Parts: sequence; C-alpha cells; structure tokens
Amino acid sequence: MSRWSSSKRFAVGLGTGSAIAAVDNFAFGGEVSPIVIVILLMATTATFGGIWGRGGWTTAVATWLCVPLTHVVTHVLGLPDTLHPNTYTSILMLAAFTLLVATLGTGAGILVHETRRHRGPA
Repeated sequence: MSRWSSSKRFAVGLGTGSAIAAVDNFAFGGEVSPIVIVILLMATTATFGGIWGRGGWTTAVATWLCVPLTHVVTHVLGLPDTLHPNTYTSILMLAAFTLLVATLGTGAGILVHETRRHRGPA
C-alpha cells in the first residue's frame, strides 16, 4: 500500500478521526465512556502503523487531531460539550493524553509492520 500519497493517508485519518469524534459527541447522547474513545483511537492508529509502517504517522496525526480539535471548536462556539470542565486547560490535557494514546498505537502498529516485513509472509 505504499502507493498511497501522504495527502490520501491524511484524508483517511481525517475521516477516521471525524468518526471517532462523532462517537464521542453523539453516541448515547454524548455520554459514551471515554475508554471507548481511547480504544478506538488506539485501534485505528495501530492499524495505520501496521498497514503503512512509518508512513502511518501521517494518518495517525490526522486521526488524533480531530479528537481535541472538536472540543476546541465546541468551546469557541459556546456549544454544549461532553468534556467537563469545558476549559482550554481540560482540552490541552485531553490533547496530551490522546496524543500519547495515538503515539503508542502507531508505534505498536509500526513494530508489527516491521516485524512482518523482516520475517516475510507467514
């Protein structure tokens, strides 16, 4: 899948991140457990790392970016949000935590990708 350009991988990440943000904000009236979002973020970023190796970072960053950015937009527009307290400090803490999750997921996926690449097909 190396024929995918960075812009296509970024677009895939934006789509995936938007879906995760939609689950966060709309599933069960915005009351979905945060662990669900963590699992979705970890699984998708690990998948991207597994598929594209180091090229998966582009997709993972785009996916991660959607989660905190959604909360920034709702805060700026004064809309109701699922993040409590809805402050810039909370959003920054969320961004740091979800970046760690996305980094760990992508790193795990890259590890699997590199291991499979060097071992050959099963």
